[in-house]
Amino acid sequence: MIVPMKKVSFVVTNDTKKDALKELRKLGVVHLEQIYGSSEKLTQLKETYNQLEEVQLLLSEIKFDKKTTEQKKLSTSHVVEKVSKIIELNETKKNYIEELSIADKELERLSGWGGFNPDDFSYLAEKGIYLLPFETSPDNYKKIPEDVNYIYVNKDKSQVRFLVLSEDGTKPESLGSEYLPVINPEMGTSDLSENCVKYRKEISAIEKEIKSNVCYIQSIKDTMKVYAKDIEFENAYSGMATDGEEGQEAKLAWLTGYVPEEELDIVKNAAKENHWAFLSDDPSEEDEVPTKLKNNKFVSLIYPVSDFLGTVPGYREYDISNWFLLFFCVFFGMIFGDGGYGLLLVIASLFPIFGAFAKKQGPAPSFILMLLLGLSTTVWGALTCNWFGLTPDQLPQAIKPFLLSIDWNFISNASTLPSEVVKQNLQIFCFSLALFQLSVAHIKGMIRYRKSLKVLGEFGSLILLWGIFYLVLNMVVDGQRFALSNLIFGVPVSTLMFACIGGGFALSFIFSNYEDSIGKSILESCKNIISVLLGVVNYFSDIVSYIRLWAVGLAGSAISSTVNQMAGPTLGGAIIFFGILLLGFGHGLNMILNVLSVIVHGVRLNTLEFSSHLGMSWSGFSYKPFAEK
Repeated sequence: MIVPMKKVSFVVTNDTKKDALKELRKLGVVHLEQIYGSSEKLTQLKETYNQLEEVQLLLSEIKFDKKTTEQKKLSTSHVVEKVSKIIELNETKKNYIEELSIADKELERLSGWGGFNPDDFSYLAEKGIYLLPFETSPDNYKKIPEDVNYIYVNKDKSQVRFLVLSEDGTKPESLGSEYLPVINPEMGTSDLSENCVKYRKEISAIEKEIKSNVCYIQSIKDTMKVYAKDIEFENAYSGMATDGEEGQEAKLAWLTGYVPEEELDIVKNAAKENHWAFLSDDPSEEDEVPTKLKNNKFVSLIYPVSDFLGTVPGYREYDISNWFLLFFCVFFGMIFGDGGYGLLLVIASLFPIFGAFAKKQGPAPSFILMLLLGLSTTVWGALTCNWFGLTPDQLPQAIKPFLLSIDWNFISNASTLPSEVVKQNLQIFCFSLALFQLSVAHIKGMIRYRKSLKVLGEFGSLILLWGIFYLVLNMVVDGQRFALSNLIFGVPVSTLMFACIGGGFALSFIFSNYEDSIGKSILESCKNIISVLLGVVNYFSDIVSYIRLWAVGLAGSAISSTVNQMAGPTLGGAIIFFGILLLGFGHGLNMILNVLSVIVHGVRLNTLEFSSHLGMSWSGFSYKPFAEK
């Protein structure tokens, strides 16, 4: 459930606002409204935090053995000093890298000339001898004007190098643009080479010194947390609204935030004890209220997934954590689709779970969720008789009878039904799952609007969904099996289907935008007539979208079967080890692809199709109280 919130406001004297903020932070229950503070101290804190973050990222990129590298503790002040030194080292390293790059480019530019020393040219110039280096193509070299005095140096396939004897140190006018002058470097090639060696040594030494600080990563992270809290406090302190005009000293200061309704008394008592002016009220429609979710431990298992996705329902939206968990487990099992893979997930999750119990600790929710997903996958694999991509004939004889006894003939690979019928049955299952999930969305809407005529709009959407469901079965699955001429209680299905579609559309059109007047609701629907009509098409596409569960699962099954076929010939001979490696790699890769498929497809059905029928936009942000830790 989404915890009800109260909007609270505090007014304190300006000279006590820092103490008031400290007391609020001790309470740790008030989520402050967005504040944009500004002060010199805040700027300094942010700069230091940015430096800490920069060094933390820098050290995290260095490869080191986390198990053998012992972390060392430093005080906050020493961490800041250490970070400043590392930043200086890194800047010096960047300068050396830049100088090395320039020197390397110069050496590359002059590589064809052999040794090149600009001091030699300067010395000759002092004696009145001006030698100018040039490069040109072999063809152009043969066409050098006769009035030009030059000395051949060397050549390669594309360039000829030569020196021109100039009377005044300028390029002879008879030499065209195809003869390219070579700009003298600031230092000779021997000096450049020495510098490159020097720069590389310095860079290596700096890298070694920076690497020696990886033992302080944890101290840096801890210090970042301290500074993050200091920034939060200073931002609130400097951003509090006051009654003082520009140039005048303020007497009062105030701020606003949100508190879970169940913890409002804590704030009231603190306000009374500290003599704060205090006001609480229900949030208005315009208020941006944070979302705090509260569920039992089982439903909370879905939180690692929602945290990973960064999805938070708006304060006035639904908490669908329970439905998300249910359908996510089903979608996961169908997409993985292999009982063998499910058993591997179960086994992999049991090790850390039992390890936690052995240490008398509670297992991490992520491992409990992994166990649940593994069980879901195993159940689906058992129902469809899909084990590591093996055909029913390839199953081990010792357990084959048992595995064939627990499958569901309706959708099993070992079904006695024709393969085309099994394929249709899987499609029917996917579409039925769509009907169930999307019906849940509109039933929740009916419950929400049960005291308003808007409930009729949700009911219309529900029966519209059921009518389109049969249309999907007729058009996508089998037009004969689900013919429109079929009878239900003596009534043609076509009559019932079009009655649901037409009646549902009418109710939705009339009441979906209802607030206080049916006329206004109809007018609002007329204004958005195009999107209303497209919405009917979306019902069709949303149901059909669930076929991805079967299609993606089928693709995964095909990959695992292909891996088996590739490895099969190698398992009975001398290269059996290669075959085992191929099986491990192939099925491992397939499991990784299945995880990606779950993220792309399984999550989408919850956060897009299901959520759109709920009217959810996931526009919320998490409740984060102003607290010391």
